[in-house]
Amino acid sequence: MISQLFPLLLPLASWWDNFMGFLDTIMQPLYYAVSGILIGVHWLLSKVMDGNSGLAWALSIISLTITIRTLLIPLFVRQINSSRAMQMLGPKQKALQEKYGHDREKLGQETMKLFKEEGVSPYASCLPLLLQAPIFIGLYNVLSFASRGVALGFFKDNPDLLTGVQNATLFGAHLSSTFMPMNDGWGATQWLAGVLILLMTGTLFVTQLQLMRKNMPAEALTGQMAQQQKMMLYIFPFMYLFMGVNIPIGVLLYWFTSNLWTLGQQYILIHNNPAPNTPAYVDWADRMRAKGLDPEAESARRAGKGRRKTTVEQTSREVRVTRPDTNNGGTKGSGANGSDGTPPTGSRPVKPAGPKKPAAPSAAAADVPDSGRTQVTRQQPTRQARAKRKS
Repeated sequence: MISQLFPLLLPLASWWDNFMGFLDTIMQPLYYAVSGILIGVHWLLSKVMDGNSGLAWALSIISLTITIRTLLIPLFVRQINSSRAMQMLGPKQKALQEKYGHDREKLGQETMKLFKEEGVSPYASCLPLLLQAPIFIGLYNVLSFASRGVALGFFKDNPDLLTGVQNATLFGAHLSSTFMPMNDGWGATQWLAGVLILLMTGTLFVTQLQLMRKNMPAEALTGQMAQQQKMMLYIFPFMYLFMGVNIPIGVLLYWFTSNLWTLGQQYILIHNNPAPNTPAYVDWADRMRAKGLDPEAESARRAGKGRRKTTVEQTSREVRVTRPDTNNGGTKGSGANGSDGTPPTGSRPVKPAGPKKPAAPSAAAADVPDSGRTQVTRQQPTRQARAKRKS
């Protein structure tokens, strides 16, 4: 049976090799970018300390992580804004589900119409994550392969630096060593790797716990979704514990630094721009009121809705009225007031006509004789008939 299936599996294996080769080709620019930053930072640190020391390489890895995360801030902000916009549409989506829940096709059409009207894309929050994933994979692979003596990126042209990464020690432990296997028993490698694994796991747990307790609405903490969130709160850190024992210390250092950055970045976000209807939003609203600001207006301004609302109000107040110019015989679109901003003599007060464009005046209104006073051509049919009767 196996011998019969083996010829069928050979094309699949070849396809898989080709696919992995294609991915490796795509990742090459990222490998060069990541290794270039790492080597550049190490070159700068070697001017003030021993470049072969483990401290120099540890600081290089930390600096590399901070640099990459700083460059990714715009993607992070875009992801948060997209997620926040989707959260703001939650009540409207729920109303659509209650109204069209029996008709899935109609519900889909109305939901897409809602996204289009609000200018929100349901995939916008996923795009930044997809763009970040290759960068983190490239960062991980460069450090992981370098610790095992495999050169990627600019390390291919600098074999001495690759050897330096492998032989660098920090607190007596090689940066290329892992917690397991313990060939020489319990030693400095296990101490340092163990501490980094605990710190990496702890920061991940606190980050998820902070998000659940502070920046999630009450309805999201009940039901099946809440159970899934609680399971993820403990499952992911538990997975980190098992994965960490086989990860080199240099990569653990990167991972801990990245998790610490995420924790701080999320704290700043929750403190300054929390999601609506969350405990963090209540605390933020109290701080805004203490400063004399309206929390709802401030939240709308940050979401970019304040400017949109003002534009609509200004448009609705526009008055488009034409009046004949008795001096020049022409028609001026000066509105209800004269050129000096005062109402013309003998004219009646003109109510705002709204944002609609005025229709062309009828022939009856155009034939009104000049009575020696300024006349205002109105667009309402009843007003035109009245002006004709007065003539």
